[in-house]
Amino acid sequence: MATKSSKPRPITALDLWQFERLGAPSLSPDGAQAVASLTRYSMDENKGSTQLWLLSTLGGEPRALTACGDKDGAPRWSPRGDLIAFTAQREQQGAKDKTPQLYLIAPDCGEARRAATVATGVEGFRWMPDGRRLVFLSWVWPELKGAKAQAERHKAFSERKETGYATSEAQYRHWDRNLPMGRVVHLHLLTPGADGRPGTVRDLFEGTPYELPRADPGIDHFDIAPDGRSLVFCFDPAPEKRIDGRSALVELDLRTGRFTTLAQHADWDFAAPRYSPDGRRIAFTAQHVGLKHTMPEQLAVLERGARPRWEVVSAEWDHAVQAPLAWQADGAAVLLPAEQKGRRHLWRFDLAERRAEVVVAGGWVSAYDQAAGTLVTLADSALHPARLHAHAPGAAPRRIEHFNDALLARFALGRVEEAWVKGALGEPVQVWLTFPPDFDAKKKHPVMHNIHGGPHTGPGDNWHYRWNTQVFAAQGYVVASVNYHGSSGFGHAFLDSITHRWGELELQDIEAATDWLLKKPWVDRRRVFAAGGSYGGFMVAWMNGHVKPGRYQAYVCHAGCFDWVGMFADDAYTWHAKELGAWYWDDMARVHAQSPHAFAKHFATPTLVIHGALDYRVPDAQGLAYYHTLKALKVDARLLWFPDENHWILKPRNSRLWHEEFFGWLAAHDPGRAAGRPRKPRAR
Repeated sequence: MATKSSKPRPITALDLWQFERLGAPSLSPDGAQAVASLTRYSMDENKGSTQLWLLSTLGGEPRALTACGDKDGAPRWSPRGDLIAFTAQREQQGAKDKTPQLYLIAPDCGEARRAATVATGVEGFRWMPDGRRLVFLSWVWPELKGAKAQAERHKAFSERKETGYATSEAQYRHWDRNLPMGRVVHLHLLTPGADGRPGTVRDLFEGTPYELPRADPGIDHFDIAPDGRSLVFCFDPAPEKRIDGRSALVELDLRTGRFTTLAQHADWDFAAPRYSPDGRRIAFTAQHVGLKHTMPEQLAVLERGARPRWEVVSAEWDHAVQAPLAWQADGAAVLLPAEQKGRRHLWRFDLAERRAEVVVAGGWVSAYDQAAGTLVTLADSALHPARLHAHAPGAAPRRIEHFNDALLARFALGRVEEAWVKGALGEPVQVWLTFPPDFDAKKKHPVMHNIHGGPHTGPGDNWHYRWNTQVFAAQGYVVASVNYHGSSGFGHAFLDSITHRWGELELQDIEAATDWLLKKPWVDRRRVFAAGGSYGGFMVAWMNGHVKPGRYQAYVCHAGCFDWVGMFADDAYTWHAKELGAWYWDDMARVHAQSPHAFAKHFATPTLVIHGALDYRVPDAQGLAYYHTLKALKVDARLLWFPDENHWILKPRNSRLWHEEFFGWLAAHDPGRAAGRPRKPRAR
């Protein structure tokens, strides 16, 4: 803990791995306690461990709930309040879990017990309203019947010597993993056993064509009615499943086994269904993708009955509605997260008035839960990692944990400001500035652009563990994060403006920010750099072919898109023509006009290229091709390639190396470095 004699120091990349990272909270039925996961990392062991913690919303110290496992996650309190369910891989009663399983633990004492053994694993779950049973999702072989057959197939598949992946599916990989070969996502009903007896599991979709979406399946894809008699789920009825499929809402009667399609439209994609407290309505998100693929998710409400009817209720609210949704107890409003100008708030959408108001302002509200009139939120900001607050009616928000306060007090963080510049189309563009902790306006400082990915996301008032602007600023840079045209949180027109002309408006915005910065007396014009990941990597590659050499001293391209024809190897190839305006075989000129590789003859600025071999969103051939092009052109370049990382750098030791190379590269090309300092990153 910082004392009067200990002066706060600048934060480093290694310090990021000392912070304890909180997961989404779940409230007890009476709202008095929350349970959340807490992850700690070890640089020596090069891994993290996660336990569950109980936190009082009324005051008092948090206490650890689990200690035996190291990957305990996704806790959810039972409706009866007597148990907490969570997923884990443990060893219990001589059996070691080969896949994640569902465990139950009493909140007051005792050891966790495995609810059942599911060979194909558990990836997400919800409690039934009776508090005795649970519904979970698992990847299964759809042609098999019975848990025994699934277990036998899983064992045989796990022990096979072949490594090939054979498929006829259009969608077979996602982000950093191949989807389980030949398997689909089914919902299962679990009844835990009593007195040490094994629980029973029933596949609710067995023998039917139904399945949950294959891209990131989770609990936001289904919900259970308050009376426990039915559940609603998302289902793509198309024969060929694709990442850009259009899901319908289907309801299953748990007593009769009858499936009923509640909402389906060829032009709309539905997600995140939630039953109202009285069970008569279902709130969900609806995206009019038939109109345009960039259309925002809107709030919709379905009236159940003999002839279900649904309508979009947030059509006049120019915000993208995000999951999870939660009804307020009186059924008059729905809670939902949504971005607004670089922040993510929790909103209350009044259904009668069709009006939204901020309930909890960001920063960045990443998760929440509510029970018995108490609301708990998990939120971070550019000045601190995620924190948990309890919000009770008529009372000020209460911090219910202080896990990182003592550590954070050791560091001198930089000032964060929000600025606006005149960008492309003459429109205002937001720029977040993070200053070095010892910033002196009377001195000259280097500038680094931190260019975000997406492109339809946006940097803001949030704490990032991989691209942390405070860590960058602690190296002496004024860090500029531009919410260029295409960014989320500024309305649909702003987001959609870059469609079919990638690179054009975004570059104008970044250049406008650079022009604005260069007029500041505290900016060193000789020391301007740019770095970005994913679409931000695309942007620095684009800048290398479109910006006059010398304006930026060096670039860093992490997991960047380089060649849109080669990018057809990614997991989201069905979106290319929608974003670029044509398939490459129909209009190569149009595609090349938006592809950095087509402007390679202009490349001249030194570039560090970083990529992971397990990146399926931007395959590593993109980074290798960019690096090889730079070397062939005799442009100063360096490659950092990870055989065991994906689109992100997730291992502590690899993160340390990433930052060493990142800062070493910038230092090696910084004309303002003091004499005698190393000019080249250390060779490895």
